[in-house]
Amino acid sequence: MAQNRLLLLFVRNPESGKVKTRLAKDLGNEKALEIYIKLLEHTHSITQQVKAAKLVYYADEVKEHDLWESGEYQKSVQPAGDLGYKMEYAFNKAFLEGYKDVVIIGSDCLQLDQELIEQAFSDLETGDIVLGPATDGGYYLLGMKQLHSSLFRDKAWSTASVFSETLAAIKHENLTYTLLPVLSDIDRAEDVPAAWLDLK
Repeated sequence: MAQNRLLLLFVRNPESGKVKTRLAKDLGNEKALEIYIKLLEHTHSITQQVKAAKLVYYADEVKEHDLWESGEYQKSVQPAGDLGYKMEYAFNKAFLEGYKDVVIIGSDCLQLDQELIEQAFSDLETGDIVLGPATDGGYYLLGMKQLHSSLFRDKAWSTASVFSETLAAIKHENLTYTLLPVLSDIDRAEDVPAAWLDLK
């Protein structure tokens, strides 16, 4: 079963001024970068043991010797376009390569854990879609077992309506779906654990 599963990870290259820009407005570029690196480390730790193939999509360029070991994680670069196009491309490529259950996550959710990712794959055994809503109106996880392009097109990305628009598209296509618990992304200073604000 695991060989038919693919976990897609969308990450940004950890460079000052290019990550967590909303955080950077309050905390500065360097602190925002430190926090993002901690989020990458968390995402790495919760995905290492997931029973699925794993593919990291970098925002800018592939790094060979970094957190994501080449033996455990495949690596690629996100195509140009909006977030919807990037995700649609990644899912479509995965299905063309023969994967049956595909789940995508980002690297902004400290509350996400391995158990929830495994739950998402399990839910795909009996349903068409699994979706993890975020408190900001977006989502932290999306899973499907065949491409449904309507979930990626004509959405107001990076706004509070993304989850509701995506759910409407799912219902419009009469797809079966499971919702995971609502979790919080780390996008604002008040979302950051207090201990992380003292990172050196």
